[in-house]
Amino acid sequence: MFTYQKTSRYFAQTGHGLEDLVATELASLGAQEMKPGFRGVYFDADKAALYRINYCSRLTSRILAPLLRFDCHSTKYLYQTALKINWHKLLTPENTFAIFATVAHSKIKHSRYAALCLKDAIADYFRKKDGKRPSVDTQKPDICFHLRIERNKAIISLDTSGGSLHKRGYRKKTVEAPMQETLAAAMIRFSEWDGRRPLADPMCGSGTLLAEALMYSCHIPAAFLRKKFGFEMMDDFDQSLWLRIKKKADNGIRELPPGLIAGSDISARDVAASGKNLAILPQGDKINLETLPYKKRDDLRNKLIITNPPYGIRLEKGRDMTVFMKEFGDFLKQKCTGSTAILYFGKKELIKSIGLKPTWKKPLANGGLDGVLTRYDLY
Repeated sequence: MFTYQKTSRYFAQTGHGLEDLVATELASLGAQEMKPGFRGVYFDADKAALYRINYCSRLTSRILAPLLRFDCHSTKYLYQTALKINWHKLLTPENTFAIFATVAHSKIKHSRYAALCLKDAIADYFRKKDGKRPSVDTQKPDICFHLRIERNKAIISLDTSGGSLHKRGYRKKTVEAPMQETLAAAMIRFSEWDGRRPLADPMCGSGTLLAEALMYSCHIPAAFLRKKFGFEMMDDFDQSLWLRIKKKADNGIRELPPGLIAGSDISARDVAASGKNLAILPQGDKINLETLPYKKRDDLRNKLIITNPPYGIRLEKGRDMTVFMKEFGDFLKQKCTGSTAILYFGKKELIKSIGLKPTWKKPLANGGLDGVLTRYDLY
């Protein structure tokens, strides 16, 4: 038996700063015994909860099922131990696979070499058993394995998600420096939006925040557009149970009230991208979109304003970011009374430039940026 079969314990990967939010979400989807870890949360789940979490979680990037845990002080021992795993229960020589590895504070120093040793073990296992081996495919593998070695303790896991869950499938058109979907979903959660107050993004870009607001409000499962999951490769996969879980979640999708969600941007190209992306989702064609500079909007009072202000390559050429932020802060003070603004700053030093006192600040990473999420109550 694999470790996850003995313990029913899994690990949900997430961004730094989201652990508590993820634990709450996991509990709502049927997980138990949550415990925060390094950039993720450990939890217990039965099969139904595991399938439901992969299909509905908006905040996690991957759900890992541990196959084997062991002490590991050398690559030779890593190879020899991995060679003993019953890989034929998870894949065949006709399948493709990929390995992602991380190492920290261990005698094994190089993650790529550790991944290569695990790859060799899987290949040699099948050569000895079947005379042929599965191929590596780092782009669209049938199954993904994760290897983490920390303080000479190794964990080999199966990616039950089948690739990062932030890839929802609706982003067919993109713009420079798009926001990651899981971060946009976290912004919606941190805003405490209940789907009643009108929500607007006056700098919507390719529409990621609008899409996540739509999916949250209409109860559209986060992985609604996903074609396959890693858990379908598990030897104890229950297809009939999975189809029941999926059907129940899909039946919970509801209508979007008229005028509830709206977006705009100064760029016609970005607004067009938003429209094409949103149209892929149920109810997405009901979101109001306009090509309009935020300064010309006069309908942002008594709303939830949620946006990722442009910075760096997203800013108009020649514009000074500090001046831009001051102008936006003045706009919020003068034209958005009665509203709550949730803003993500990709560069935290720009917070001072906006000239508003935040109700709270939360550090949140977006890709390689260590940004900050802020809330402003505009009385």
